[in-house]
Amino acid sequence: MDPARRQFLKFTAAAASSLAAPQYARAQAYPTRPITLITPFPPGGATDVTARIMAARMGAALGQPVIVENVGGAGGSIGVGRLARAPADGYTIDIGQWDTHVGSIIYRIGYDLRSDFAPIGLISINPLLMVATTKLPANDLKGLAALMKAHPGEVKFVNQFAAAQLAGLLLEKLTGSRLLFIPYRGGGPAMTDLLAGQVDVLVAQAAATLPQVRAGAVKALANLSPRRSPSMPDIPAADEAGLPGLHMSGWFGLFAPKGTPADIIARLNGAMVAALADPKVRTRFTDLGLDIAPPRQQTPEGFAEFHRGEIEKWWPIIKASGIRGD
Repeated sequence: MDPARRQFLKFTAAAASSLAAPQYARAQAYPTRPITLITPFPPGGATDVTARIMAARMGAALGQPVIVENVGGAGGSIGVGRLARAPADGYTIDIGQWDTHVGSIIYRIGYDLRSDFAPIGLISINPLLMVATTKLPANDLKGLAALMKAHPGEVKFVNQFAAAQLAGLLLEKLTGSRLLFIPYRGGGPAMTDLLAGQVDVLVAQAAATLPQVRAGAVKALANLSPRRSPSMPDIPAADEAGLPGLHMSGWFGLFAPKGTPADIIARLNGAMVAALADPKVRTRFTDLGLDIAPPRQQTPEGFAEFHRGEIEKWWPIIKASGIRGD
């Protein structure tokens, strides 16, 4: 080989190595201290429970504690705002969902849901259940539709977050009748009143409603999905329960601030994927009515595509509905 050519190749190899070295060294070192996982809702709810399951298993994979920090308020937008302002170093992430990373446009938010966050991976698809007080004289969506038509504006429907309100509006559209929307600030107080028979119908994630259904304290009218969920195959999907097209589901995923280095995102994603492969985690998710995301959507790229599709699907509907946050 020509000496000049040999010298050029040595130089380019050395340059490439010097450029890659800092990134490799950073990936090897990260993390060197605890990681904060922002949960944008108060303790005790489905988001908090899921975050703590993931934090424990991811911490073991990362070799550093993952500490859950509850930052509630304004439908989760306060916690997400804190993530948007956090350093892009991998030490602050959040567990996001439909309400916080799609539906929160009903609030005045100081960040861009499309560009201010780096997707890490989709954790789960969370079927929404429509449940009713045991006193309601309807046992499925067909019966609920008949009741609404017989008594327009009398069925008391809990309105505790944007997804629930959209589900209620869609229910009105599909039945050609009206509901009486009862506002609540959280699922806990709403469930308390549902158990007492003070309201009639509630839509919420299965993680929050399934224990009461299994205890016989409330009854499930339908899973608001096109097909039955593997985590609760005994509950009929909306199409077979008598109201085709009444589809609404939630999800959980991890986000980091925009600008977080790709190698750190990959490290966090690897810990997330390892957690979701853990048989104990999978069993716990089944108990909570959560369906683990498909492998493709567990990747940063697959989650980014999924999140973009959710925004494109729901933002026009939300804006047309005129829903506003308090």
